[in-house]
Amino acid sequence: MGRAADRVRRTFQVLMDGAPAEPPEDEPGEQVDPRAMDLVLRVGDLLLASGESTERINEAMLSLALAFELPRCEVQVTFTALQISVHPGQGAMPVTAARTVRRRTPAYWRLAELHSLVQDASIGMLELDEAHQRLAKIKHGLAPYPPWLLVVCFGLIAASAAVLMGGGPLVAGTAFVATLLGDRTAAALARRGVAEFFQLAVAAAIAAGAAVLVIALGGSDRASTIVTGAILALLPGRPLVASIQDGITGNMVNAGARLLEVFFLITAIVAGLGVMVYGAVRFGVDVDVQHLPDFPAFLSPVAIVAAAAVALTFAVSLAVPRSVLAPAAVGGGLIWILYVTLLGWGVKPVLASAIAAVVIGTLGSFYAARRHAPALPYVVPAISPLLPGTLLYRGMVELNTGSPEDGMLSLVGALSVGLALGAGVILGSELVRAFQRVGLSASGRWARPAARRTRGF
Repeated sequence: MGRAADRVRRTFQVLMDGAPAEPPEDEPGEQVDPRAMDLVLRVGDLLLASGESTERINEAMLSLALAFELPRCEVQVTFTALQISVHPGQGAMPVTAARTVRRRTPAYWRLAELHSLVQDASIGMLELDEAHQRLAKIKHGLAPYPPWLLVVCFGLIAASAAVLMGGGPLVAGTAFVATLLGDRTAAALARRGVAEFFQLAVAAAIAAGAAVLVIALGGSDRASTIVTGAILALLPGRPLVASIQDGITGNMVNAGARLLEVFFLITAIVAGLGVMVYGAVRFGVDVDVQHLPDFPAFLSPVAIVAAAAVALTFAVSLAVPRSVLAPAAVGGGLIWILYVTLLGWGVKPVLASAIAAVVIGTLGSFYAARRHAPALPYVVPAISPLLPGTLLYRGMVELNTGSPEDGMLSLVGALSVGLALGAGVILGSELVRAFQRVGLSASGRWARPAARRTRGF
Protein backbone atom coordinates (compact mmCIF):
# COMPACT_ATOMS: atom_id res chain seq x y z
CA MET A 1 0.00 0.00 0.00
CA GLY A 2 2.90 2.36 0.75
CA ARG A 3 4.35 2.05 -2.77
CA ALA A 4 0.95 2.46 -4.39
CA ALA A 5 0.21 5.58 -2.34
CA ASP A 6 3.60 7.07 -3.22
CA ARG A 7 3.04 6.38 -6.91
CA VAL A 8 -0.40 8.01 -6.81
CA ARG A 9 1.03 11.04 -5.03
CA ARG A 10 3.84 11.50 -7.58
CA THR A 11 1.41 11.06 -10.47
CA PHE A 12 -0.86 13.72 -8.98
CA GLN A 13 2.11 16.09 -8.66
CA VAL A 14 2.99 15.57 -12.33
CA LEU A 15 -0.60 16.22 -13.43
CA MET A 16 -0.66 19.39 -11.36
CA ASP A 17 2.56 20.50 -13.03
CA GLY A 18 4.57 20.35 -9.83
CA ALA A 19 8.08 18.96 -9.59
CA PRO A 20 8.51 16.02 -7.22
CA ALA A 21 10.42 16.55 -4.03
CA GLU A 22 14.16 16.68 -4.48
CA PRO A 23 15.91 13.49 -3.33
CA PRO A 24 18.04 13.81 -0.21
CA GLU A 25 21.65 14.65 -0.92
CA ASP A 26 24.26 12.05 -0.15
CA GLU A 27 26.74 12.90 2.55
CA PRO A 28 29.69 14.44 0.71
CA GLY A 29 32.99 12.62 0.96
CA GLU A 30 36.34 14.13 1.86
CA GLN A 31 38.30 12.87 -1.16
CA VAL A 32 38.01 14.02 -4.76
CA ASP A 33 39.60 11.73 -7.33
CA PRO A 34 41.42 13.97 -9.86
CA ARG A 35 41.51 11.13 -12.41
CA ALA A 36 37.72 10.94 -12.32
CA MET A 37 37.49 14.68 -12.94
CA ASP A 38 39.96 14.36 -15.79
CA LEU A 39 37.87 11.58 -17.36
CA VAL A 40 34.69 13.66 -17.16
CA LEU A 41 36.40 16.64 -18.79
CA ARG A 42 38.02 14.58 -21.56
CA VAL A 43 34.76 12.88 -22.47
CA GLY A 44 32.99 16.26 -22.59
CA ASP A 45 35.84 17.65 -24.70
CA LEU A 46 35.49 14.93 -27.35
CA LEU A 47 31.69 15.15 -27.36
CA LEU A 48 31.80 18.91 -27.91
CA ALA A 49 34.47 18.59 -30.60
CA SER A 50 32.42 15.91 -32.37
CA GLY A 51 29.34 18.13 -32.67
CA GLU A 52 27.07 16.93 -29.85
CA SER A 53 24.47 19.28 -28.38
CA THR A 54 25.07 21.04 -25.07
CA GLU A 55 22.30 19.21 -23.23
CA ARG A 56 23.61 15.77 -24.17
CA ILE A 57 27.14 16.78 -23.14
CA ASN A 58 25.84 17.92 -19.76
CA GLU A 59 23.98 14.65 -19.28
CA ALA A 60 27.02 12.57 -20.23
CA MET A 61 29.39 14.46 -17.93
CA LEU A 62 27.00 14.36 -14.96
CA SER A 63 26.39 10.66 -15.55
CA LEU A 64 30.12 9.96 -15.37
CA ALA A 65 30.49 12.16 -12.28
CA LEU A 66 27.71 10.21 -10.58
CA ALA A 67 29.15 6.87 -11.69
CA PHE A 68 32.59 7.63 -10.24
CA GLU A 69 31.26 9.28 -7.05
CA LEU A 70 32.31 12.88 -7.53
CA PRO A 71 30.40 14.69 -4.74
CA ARG A 72 28.11 17.61 -5.58
CA CYS A 73 29.41 17.98 -9.12
CA GLU A 74 28.51 21.01 -11.23
CA VAL A 75 29.16 21.10 -14.98
CA GLN A 76 29.27 24.11 -17.29
CA VAL A 77 29.53 23.72 -21.08
CA THR A 78 30.03 26.66 -23.43
CA PHE A 79 30.71 26.80 -27.16
CA THR A 80 34.47 26.33 -26.82
CA ALA A 81 35.12 25.45 -23.17
CA LEU A 82 34.07 23.09 -20.38
CA GLN A 83 34.30 23.44 -16.62
CA ILE A 84 33.64 21.04 -13.78
CA SER A 85 33.44 21.92 -10.07
CA VAL A 86 33.30 19.41 -7.22
CA HIS A 87 32.41 20.34 -3.62
CA PRO A 88 33.96 17.90 -1.13
CA GLY A 89 32.15 19.42 1.87
CA GLN A 90 33.21 19.46 5.53
CA GLY A 91 34.82 22.88 5.10
CA ALA A 92 37.10 21.84 2.22
CA MET A 93 37.58 24.16 -0.75
CA PRO A 94 35.80 23.19 -3.97
CA VAL A 95 37.93 21.62 -6.71
CA THR A 96 37.51 23.13 -10.17
CA ALA A 97 39.00 22.16 -13.53
CA ALA A 98 38.49 23.51 -17.04
CA ARG A 99 39.28 22.50 -20.58
CA THR A 100 39.21 24.42 -23.87
CA VAL A 101 38.13 22.89 -27.18
CA ARG A 102 40.26 24.43 -29.91
CA ARG A 103 39.29 22.21 -32.82
CA ARG A 104 35.92 20.73 -33.78
CA THR A 105 35.78 17.93 -36.33
CA PRO A 106 32.72 15.97 -37.52
CA ALA A 107 33.45 12.45 -36.28
CA TYR A 108 30.14 10.79 -35.56
CA TRP A 109 31.72 7.36 -35.09
CA ARG A 110 33.52 8.81 -32.07
CA LEU A 111 30.24 10.26 -30.84
CA ALA A 112 28.65 6.81 -30.85
CA GLU A 113 31.62 5.24 -29.04
CA LEU A 114 31.59 7.93 -26.35
CA HIS A 115 27.88 7.44 -25.68
CA SER A 116 28.50 3.71 -25.32
CA LEU A 117 31.32 4.42 -22.83
CA VAL A 118 29.08 6.71 -20.77
CA GLN A 119 26.24 4.18 -20.70
CA ASP A 120 28.54 1.33 -19.62
CA ALA A 121 30.08 3.46 -16.88
CA SER A 122 26.65 4.63 -15.69
CA ILE A 123 25.45 1.08 -15.02
CA GLY A 124 28.67 0.09 -13.27
CA MET A 125 30.26 -1.98 -16.04
CA LEU A 126 33.47 0.09 -16.17
CA GLU A 127 36.06 0.84 -13.54
CA LEU A 128 37.90 4.14 -13.70
CA ASP A 129 41.11 2.66 -15.13
CA GLU A 130 39.15 0.75 -17.76
CA ALA A 131 37.24 3.90 -18.69
CA HIS A 132 40.52 5.81 -19.18
CA GLN A 133 41.91 3.04 -21.38
CA ARG A 134 38.77 2.92 -23.46
CA LEU A 135 38.73 6.70 -23.82
CA ALA A 136 42.34 6.65 -25.06
CA LYS A 137 41.40 4.10 -27.75
CA ILE A 138 38.49 6.26 -28.85
CA LYS A 139 40.57 9.43 -28.98
CA HIS A 140 43.41 7.90 -30.97
CA GLY A 141 41.27 5.51 -32.99
CA LEU A 142 40.87 5.67 -36.75
CA ALA A 143 37.69 6.58 -38.59
CA PRO A 144 35.81 3.67 -40.17
CA TYR A 145 36.68 5.00 -43.64
CA PRO A 146 40.03 5.83 -45.28
CA PRO A 147 40.86 9.55 -45.64
CA TRP A 148 40.65 9.46 -49.42
CA LEU A 149 37.06 8.21 -49.26
CA LEU A 150 36.06 11.10 -46.98
CA VAL A 151 37.47 13.51 -49.58
CA VAL A 152 35.83 11.76 -52.53
CA CYS A 153 32.45 11.78 -50.77
CA PHE A 154 32.37 15.59 -50.87
CA GLY A 155 32.44 15.37 -54.64
CA LEU A 156 29.88 12.58 -54.64
CA ILE A 157 27.50 14.72 -52.56
CA ALA A 158 27.63 17.40 -55.24
CA ALA A 159 27.28 14.89 -58.10
CA SER A 160 24.29 13.18 -56.46
CA ALA A 161 22.64 16.54 -55.73
CA ALA A 162 23.16 17.60 -59.35
CA VAL A 163 21.35 14.45 -60.52
CA LEU A 164 18.61 15.07 -57.94
CA MET A 165 18.04 18.52 -59.46
CA GLY A 166 17.78 17.21 -63.01
CA GLY A 167 21.36 17.33 -64.22
CA GLY A 168 22.85 14.78 -66.56
CA PRO A 169 26.18 12.88 -66.53
CA LEU A 170 28.18 15.89 -67.78
CA VAL A 171 26.77 18.17 -65.11
CA ALA A 172 27.24 15.56 -62.37
CA GLY A 173 30.85 14.92 -63.42
CA THR A 174 31.63 18.64 -63.53
CA ALA A 175 30.05 19.14 -60.10
CA PHE A 176 32.17 16.28 -58.74
CA VAL A 177 35.43 17.74 -60.10
CA ALA A 178 34.60 21.33 -59.08
CA THR A 179 33.71 20.31 -55.52
CA LEU A 180 36.87 18.23 -55.12
CA LEU A 181 38.97 21.10 -56.45
CA GLY A 182 37.29 23.55 -54.07
CA ASP A 183 37.70 21.19 -51.09
CA ARG A 184 41.40 20.58 -51.78
CA THR A 185 42.00 24.30 -52.26
CA ALA A 186 40.30 25.00 -48.93
CA ALA A 187 42.45 22.30 -47.29
CA ALA A 188 45.60 23.94 -48.69
CA LEU A 189 44.49 27.30 -47.31
CA ALA A 190 43.80 25.67 -43.94
CA ARG A 191 47.35 24.32 -43.80
CA ARG A 192 48.57 27.88 -44.27
CA GLY A 193 46.44 29.14 -41.38
CA VAL A 194 43.77 30.95 -43.42
CA ALA A 195 40.48 31.35 -41.53
CA GLU A 196 37.64 28.94 -42.31
CA PHE A 197 35.45 31.80 -43.55
CA PHE A 198 37.77 32.41 -46.50
CA GLN A 199 38.24 28.70 -47.10
CA LEU A 200 34.49 28.28 -47.65
CA ALA A 201 34.29 31.44 -49.76
CA VAL A 202 37.01 30.17 -52.10
CA ALA A 203 35.43 26.71 -52.33
CA ALA A 204 32.04 28.23 -53.22
CA ALA A 205 33.67 30.57 -55.77
CA ILE A 206 35.39 27.63 -57.50
CA ALA A 207 32.08 25.77 -57.76
CA ALA A 208 30.34 28.84 -59.15
CA GLY A 209 33.24 29.39 -61.53
CA ALA A 210 32.79 25.89 -62.96
CA ALA A 211 29.10 26.60 -63.64
CA VAL A 212 29.93 29.97 -65.22
CA LEU A 213 32.54 28.33 -67.46
CA VAL A 214 30.09 25.70 -68.69
CA ILE A 215 27.48 28.41 -69.39
CA ALA A 216 30.06 30.58 -71.22
CA LEU A 217 31.04 27.64 -73.44
CA GLY A 218 27.40 27.06 -74.35
CA GLY A 219 27.08 23.85 -72.36
CA SER A 220 24.10 22.21 -70.75
CA ASP A 221 21.08 24.33 -69.83
CA ARG A 222 21.31 22.58 -66.46
CA ALA A 223 24.78 24.00 -65.81
CA SER A 224 23.67 25.81 -62.67
CA THR A 225 23.04 22.48 -60.96
CA ILE A 226 26.83 22.24 -60.77
CA VAL A 227 27.02 25.05 -58.24
CA THR A 228 23.85 24.10 -56.38
CA GLY A 229 25.21 20.59 -55.90
CA ALA A 230 28.52 21.97 -54.64
CA ILE A 231 26.74 24.33 -52.25
CA LEU A 232 24.86 21.37 -50.79
CA ALA A 233 28.20 19.79 -49.89
CA LEU A 234 29.31 22.99 -48.12
CA LEU A 235 26.15 23.90 -46.20
CA PRO A 236 26.49 23.55 -42.38
CA GLY A 237 23.69 21.07 -41.68
CA ARG A 238 25.40 19.63 -38.59
CA PRO A 239 25.91 22.91 -36.63
CA LEU A 240 22.46 24.12 -37.72
CA VAL A 241 20.74 21.17 -36.05
CA ALA A 242 22.90 21.49 -32.92
CA SER A 243 22.22 25.24 -32.63
CA ILE A 244 18.46 24.83 -32.83
CA GLN A 245 18.57 21.96 -30.35
CA ASP A 246 20.51 24.14 -27.88
CA GLY A 247 18.00 26.95 -28.25
CA ILE A 248 14.95 24.74 -27.81
CA THR A 249 16.41 23.05 -24.73
CA GLY A 250 17.18 26.37 -23.01
CA ASN A 251 20.95 26.70 -23.58
CA MET A 252 20.61 30.17 -25.06
CA VAL A 253 24.26 31.25 -24.88
CA ASN A 254 25.49 28.21 -26.77
CA ALA A 255 22.56 28.40 -29.17
CA GLY A 256 23.45 31.99 -30.00
CA ALA A 257 27.11 31.09 -30.54
CA ARG A 258 26.26 28.13 -32.78
CA LEU A 259 23.74 30.16 -34.79
CA LEU A 260 26.37 32.86 -35.25
CA GLU A 261 28.75 30.17 -36.52
CA VAL A 262 26.09 28.99 -39.00
CA PHE A 263 25.51 32.60 -40.06
CA PHE A 264 29.20 33.18 -40.82
CA LEU A 265 29.52 29.87 -42.69
CA ILE A 266 26.51 30.66 -44.88
CA THR A 267 27.76 34.23 -45.35
CA ALA A 268 31.11 32.85 -46.56
CA ILE A 269 29.34 30.64 -49.11
CA VAL A 270 27.15 33.52 -50.27
CA ALA A 271 30.20 35.80 -50.54
CA GLY A 272 32.07 33.33 -52.73
CA LEU A 273 29.04 32.88 -54.96
CA GLY A 274 28.41 36.62 -55.14
CA VAL A 275 31.95 37.49 -56.22
CA MET A 276 31.96 34.89 -58.99
CA VAL A 277 28.45 35.67 -60.26
CA TYR A 278 29.18 39.42 -60.21
CA GLY A 279 32.37 38.88 -62.18
CA ALA A 280 30.57 36.70 -64.71
CA VAL A 281 27.86 39.30 -65.26
CA ARG A 282 30.43 42.09 -65.63
CA PHE A 283 32.30 40.12 -68.30
CA GLY A 284 29.13 39.49 -70.26
CA VAL A 285 28.46 35.86 -69.42
CA ASP A 286 24.76 35.14 -69.82
CA VAL A 287 24.07 34.17 -66.22
CA ASP A 288 20.42 34.68 -65.32
CA VAL A 289 17.57 32.91 -63.64
CA GLN A 290 16.83 31.00 -66.86
CA HIS A 291 19.88 28.87 -66.13
CA LEU A 292 18.64 27.99 -62.66
CA PRO A 293 17.19 24.51 -62.21
CA ASP A 294 13.55 24.11 -61.41
CA PHE A 295 13.51 22.00 -58.27
CA PRO A 296 11.91 18.75 -59.50
CA ALA A 297 8.63 18.36 -57.61
CA PHE A 298 7.90 14.86 -58.84
CA LEU A 299 8.71 11.33 -57.78
CA SER A 300 10.88 9.13 -59.95
CA PRO A 301 13.24 6.23 -59.24
CA VAL A 302 16.22 8.35 -60.33
CA ALA A 303 15.32 11.19 -57.93
CA ILE A 304 14.73 8.85 -54.99
CA VAL A 305 18.02 7.03 -55.60
CA ALA A 306 19.82 10.38 -55.94
CA ALA A 307 18.36 11.60 -52.63
CA ALA A 308 19.46 8.38 -50.94
CA ALA A 309 22.93 8.82 -52.46
CA VAL A 310 23.14 12.40 -51.14
CA ALA A 311 22.31 11.17 -47.62
CA LEU A 312 24.70 8.21 -47.89
CA THR A 313 27.67 10.26 -49.06
CA PHE A 314 26.85 12.96 -46.51
CA ALA A 315 26.90 10.29 -43.81
CA VAL A 316 30.32 9.05 -44.93
CA SER A 317 31.69 12.61 -44.94
CA LEU A 318 30.53 12.92 -41.31
CA ALA A 319 32.34 9.64 -40.50
CA VAL A 320 29.30 7.90 -39.07
CA PRO A 321 29.61 4.26 -37.93
CA ARG A 322 29.21 1.73 -40.73
CA SER A 323 25.97 0.45 -39.21
CA VAL A 324 24.39 3.89 -39.75
CA LEU A 325 24.96 4.02 -43.52
CA ALA A 326 21.91 1.99 -44.54
CA PRO A 327 19.45 3.84 -42.22
CA ALA A 328 20.88 7.18 -43.42
CA ALA A 329 20.33 6.26 -47.08
CA VAL A 330 16.79 5.06 -46.35
CA GLY A 331 16.11 8.31 -44.47
CA GLY A 332 17.35 10.39 -47.41
CA GLY A 333 15.06 8.62 -49.84
CA LEU A 334 12.13 8.78 -47.42
CA ILE A 335 12.44 12.49 -46.70
CA TRP A 336 12.45 13.19 -50.43
CA ILE A 337 9.30 11.11 -50.94
CA LEU A 338 7.57 12.92 -48.07
CA TYR A 339 8.64 16.34 -49.31
CA VAL A 340 7.51 15.84 -52.90
CA THR A 341 4.24 14.24 -51.76
CA LEU A 342 3.48 17.23 -49.53
CA LEU A 343 4.25 19.64 -52.37
CA GLY A 344 1.81 17.70 -54.52
CA TRP A 345 -0.85 18.27 -51.88
CA GLY A 346 -0.34 22.02 -52.13
CA VAL A 347 1.81 22.44 -48.98
CA LYS A 348 4.31 25.31 -49.16
CA PRO A 349 8.02 24.33 -49.42
CA VAL A 350 9.01 25.63 -45.96
CA LEU A 351 6.16 23.80 -44.22
CA ALA A 352 6.72 20.70 -46.34
CA SER A 353 10.40 20.68 -45.30
CA ALA A 354 9.45 21.04 -41.63
CA ILE A 355 6.86 18.23 -41.73
CA ALA A 356 9.20 15.87 -43.55
CA ALA A 357 11.96 16.68 -41.04
CA VAL A 358 9.61 15.97 -38.10
CA VAL A 359 8.85 12.52 -39.49
CA ILE A 360 12.52 11.75 -40.13
CA GLY A 361 13.54 13.15 -36.73
CA THR A 362 10.96 10.99 -34.97
CA LEU A 363 11.86 7.80 -36.82
CA GLY A 364 15.60 8.41 -36.54
CA SER A 365 15.46 9.23 -32.83
CA PHE A 366 13.24 6.23 -32.11
CA TYR A 367 15.57 3.90 -34.01
CA ALA A 368 18.62 5.37 -32.26
CA ALA A 369 16.94 4.95 -28.85
CA ARG A 370 16.23 1.31 -29.62
CA ARG A 371 19.91 0.80 -30.45
CA HIS A 372 21.05 2.84 -27.38
CA ALA A 373 22.93 5.21 -29.68
CA PRO A 374 22.95 9.01 -30.24
CA ALA A 375 20.38 10.28 -32.73
CA LEU A 376 22.47 12.84 -34.63
CA PRO A 377 24.28 10.32 -36.88
CA TYR A 378 20.91 9.03 -38.05
CA VAL A 379 19.00 12.26 -38.62
CA VAL A 380 21.58 14.81 -39.82
CA PRO A 381 22.55 12.95 -43.04
CA ALA A 382 18.90 12.11 -43.75
CA ILE A 383 17.86 15.79 -44.03
CA SER A 384 20.71 16.69 -46.41
CA PRO A 385 18.69 16.26 -49.67
CA LEU A 386 16.47 19.18 -48.62
CA LEU A 387 19.22 21.65 -47.70
CA PRO A 388 18.56 24.89 -49.64
CA GLY A 389 21.45 25.03 -52.09
CA THR A 390 19.30 26.10 -55.05
CA LEU A 391 17.69 28.97 -53.16
CA LEU A 392 21.06 30.38 -52.09
CA TYR A 393 22.39 30.38 -55.64
CA ARG A 394 19.13 31.82 -57.02
CA GLY A 395 19.34 34.64 -54.49
CA MET A 396 22.87 35.60 -55.51
CA VAL A 397 22.02 35.49 -59.23
CA GLU A 398 18.95 37.66 -58.71
CA LEU A 399 20.91 40.16 -56.59
CA ASN A 400 23.49 40.54 -59.36
CA THR A 401 21.10 40.66 -62.34
CA GLY A 402 18.86 43.56 -61.36
CA SER A 403 16.33 41.85 -59.07
CA PRO A 404 17.46 42.71 -55.54
CA GLU A 405 14.00 42.27 -54.02
CA ASP A 406 13.63 38.78 -55.47
CA GLY A 407 17.17 37.97 -54.42
CA MET A 408 16.55 38.93 -50.80
CA LEU A 409 13.34 36.89 -50.79
CA SER A 410 15.24 33.87 -52.10
CA LEU A 411 17.92 34.22 -49.43
CA VAL A 412 15.29 34.58 -46.70
CA GLY A 413 13.54 31.53 -48.14
CA ALA A 414 16.78 29.55 -47.97
CA LEU A 415 17.26 30.54 -44.33
CA SER A 416 13.64 29.64 -43.56
CA VAL A 417 14.01 26.18 -45.08
CA GLY A 418 17.20 25.56 -43.10
CA LEU A 419 15.59 26.59 -39.82
CA ALA A 420 12.49 24.53 -40.62
CA LEU A 421 14.63 21.44 -41.20
CA GLY A 422 16.52 21.92 -37.95
CA ALA A 423 13.42 22.63 -35.88
CA GLY A 424 11.56 19.71 -37.45
CA VAL A 425 14.33 17.27 -36.60
CA ILE A 426 14.46 18.46 -33.00
CA LEU A 427 10.67 18.28 -32.65
CA GLY A 428 10.83 14.66 -33.77
CA SER A 429 13.49 13.84 -31.19
CA GLU A 430 11.48 15.65 -28.50
CA LEU A 431 8.44 13.50 -29.27
CA VAL A 432 10.55 10.41 -28.70
CA ARG A 433 12.07 11.84 -25.52
CA ALA A 434 8.66 12.70 -24.08
CA PHE A 435 7.69 9.03 -24.03
CA GLN A 436 11.12 7.56 -23.29
CA ARG A 437 11.13 5.89 -19.91
CA VAL A 438 14.88 5.67 -19.34
CA GLY A 439 17.99 7.53 -20.36
CA LEU A 440 21.41 8.29 -18.95
CA SER A 441 21.60 8.23 -15.21
CA ALA A 442 21.73 12.02 -15.01
CA SER A 443 18.80 12.49 -17.38
CA GLY A 444 15.12 11.92 -16.94
CA ARG A 445 11.78 13.65 -16.64
CA TRP A 446 13.02 16.34 -14.23
CA ALA A 447 16.60 16.71 -15.55
CA ARG A 448 15.68 19.61 -17.85
CA PRO A 449 14.88 22.71 -15.78
CA ALA A 450 14.19 24.83 -18.88
CA ALA A 451 11.30 22.54 -19.82
CA ARG A 452 9.29 23.21 -16.64
CA ARG A 453 6.30 25.49 -17.02
CA THR A 454 6.70 29.08 -16.03
CA ARG A 455 3.95 31.61 -15.51
CA GLY A 456 3.94 35.28 -16.38
CA PHE A 457 7.21 35.19 -18.35
